[in-house]
Amino acid sequence: MTQPPVKILQQPPDHPSVTDCQNLKDSEDPTSTLAPSSEAGSHPGWSVEDSEKLYRIKGWGEPYFSVNEVGHVMVAPQGDRGGSLDLYDLVEALQERDIALPLLIRFSDILKDRIERLNASFAKAIARYNYAGTYRGVFPIKCNQQRHLVEDLVRFGAPYQFGLEAGSKPELLIAIATLEPKDSLLICNGYKDHAYIETAILAQRLGHNTIIVLEQVDEVDRVIEVSRRLGLEPRVGIRAKLNAKGIGRWGTSAGDRAKFGLTISEILEAVEKLTAAHLLESLKLLHFHIGSQISSISVIKDALREAGQIYVSLARLGAPMGYLDVGGGLGVDYDGSKSTFHASKNYNMQNYANDVVAAVKDACDEADIAVPTLVSESGRAIASHQSVLIFDILGSSDVTVAPPSPPSPDEPLVIRNLYETFQNIQANHLQEVYNDAIQFKDESLILFSFGKLSLTERAKAERLFWACCHKILTLLETEADIPDELAALEDHLASIYYANLSVFQSAPDTWAIKQLFPIMPIHRLQEQPKQKVTLADLTCDSDGKIDQFINAKNVKRVLELHQLQPNCPYYLGMFLNGAYQEIMGNLHNLFGDTNTVHIRLMPNGYQIEQVVRGDTMQEVLGYVQYDADDLLENLRRQSEQALRHQRITLEESKRLLKNYEQSLRSYTYLAP
Repeated sequence: MTQPPVKILQQPPDHPSVTDCQNLKDSEDPTSTLAPSSEAGSHPGWSVEDSEKLYRIKGWGEPYFSVNEVGHVMVAPQGDRGGSLDLYDLVEALQERDIALPLLIRFSDILKDRIERLNASFAKAIARYNYAGTYRGVFPIKCNQQRHLVEDLVRFGAPYQFGLEAGSKPELLIAIATLEPKDSLLICNGYKDHAYIETAILAQRLGHNTIIVLEQVDEVDRVIEVSRRLGLEPRVGIRAKLNAKGIGRWGTSAGDRAKFGLTISEILEAVEKLTAAHLLESLKLLHFHIGSQISSISVIKDALREAGQIYVSLARLGAPMGYLDVGGGLGVDYDGSKSTFHASKNYNMQNYANDVVAAVKDACDEADIAVPTLVSESGRAIASHQSVLIFDILGSSDVTVAPPSPPSPDEPLVIRNLYETFQNIQANHLQEVYNDAIQFKDESLILFSFGKLSLTERAKAERLFWACCHKILTLLETEADIPDELAALEDHLASIYYANLSVFQSAPDTWAIKQLFPIMPIHRLQEQPKQKVTLADLTCDSDGKIDQFINAKNVKRVLELHQLQPNCPYYLGMFLNGAYQEIMGNLHNLFGDTNTVHIRLMPNGYQIEQVVRGDTMQEVLGYVQYDADDLLENLRRQSEQALRHQRITLEESKRLLKNYEQSLRSYTYLAP
């Protein structure tokens, strides 16, 4: 379908004064108070409660995110156990400190709260079912390897002996050096060569509770060989390929064709090899994983029943065992629907803990075997909530549909037919008139191709066609059952808002696997958002867009946002994106890491614990083997040559070199 005519609205670069914009507040430093600033109240016919429903913030945001009475998103980093911060005030204050957007804000208290809630859920389940064992969680480092986050996690997890899971040699190095060598588990997953296995076994001598999980058949022989060479007994586990299947995007993580794990026959082979090497006493753990973001609790229950029987069988074969690692999969409710939709889950953290404890206890009690220490590798459920990506909108491309004027009698018939179609649009035959409009638009293109329609006449025909579409779409708002073809009109007539971010750097899963993250304005929520938009990023890639948004148990193709106001910034937040996005981001178009701040709640406001500056242009150029000094010298030589040939003045040359040098030291994103 031909795209409609658009109007480009570019946001003015100057930051507004308080009086310039209805929704800017007194420039008050929010570190001094938790109270929200005052600004204009609700607009007639719309309230902050309406915005809460539209953006579903109570579904996905509780207990950390809400909307206050002046229409700003509030953050409660300690959930329902502490104070809150005005997110808009925080962003404004950070920009006053020259921390530019886009900006990733990490709330350390949310990370702490997630660890506490997970451990509390298992403690409650253990008490409820009189479970004789304990719980020891581990965080899979692959979920977010950023140093400050991992260090916070180790610190917050220390009271619970919360450990780390490494899935590669570099992650193992992080875990050994960061984790205190106490009772916390260090689970070693992933592909393992001799150096990996040797490092893991030697780490036991430091006091680390290291368990090497055997995930490939040849790793059994490798562990036996390294153990003999070192003269040290390893602690090992076995990852089982379960018959129980996962669901959703990561459903293939389990089953016979899973990437990692041993089949039942391979497990028996591994037991035989360990027995022959007099190392069966080293077998301490059974591990399984049925996929990330499990939306249905029934899938988890099925896997637990099967894994419980495998654990019991291994114990009966003479392995001492002691740990059952249920892997990851604890989901996040991205759309707030509490359903089995892939972006949601139909259970809460307590339901999950209850089912894990109950299933393992039942299996062990029936077999009269001591219950194991329970281990989970919850990454997404721990890390997702703690970070918010804030970005501003730079401008928009808006569809302009003006009321058409009647054509003159001497204008081409196709234009007169389109105008007549526009006049005849009524609610009871929208599909019919839409088909007519399509037919006449196609006729206009054919006539133009054969020189029978002028450029001006073709433009008029296009404007009439889009006027028809707009009128049809307006009437569709009252219809309950909308044909797919007409429903697509909303996409075609949506505005494009240009966002100051790179999808490939900050939200790669929205592009790669159509992951849904809640996106909403962080202010102006007392106003009705009347613009239906899609988002385009800064890259010159047509895939650099976001055109899927959370809805009730499904996906919507447009997001309701506010009309941009002259001289006023417009801030959006992407929430629940603290897992995987940072480390999986790439340098498409050389947009680098964003600025990041770590915020900690204080009794009288907040404290900025860490500021991690985003990449400069010089840094990203270095990633692709360019030397900044060489580039600057090449430009200087070009400038000198241009001066000799009088193609540039000395003043222009100085300005160009200065701009180039300043750019090398600058943030890769656009400045206000």
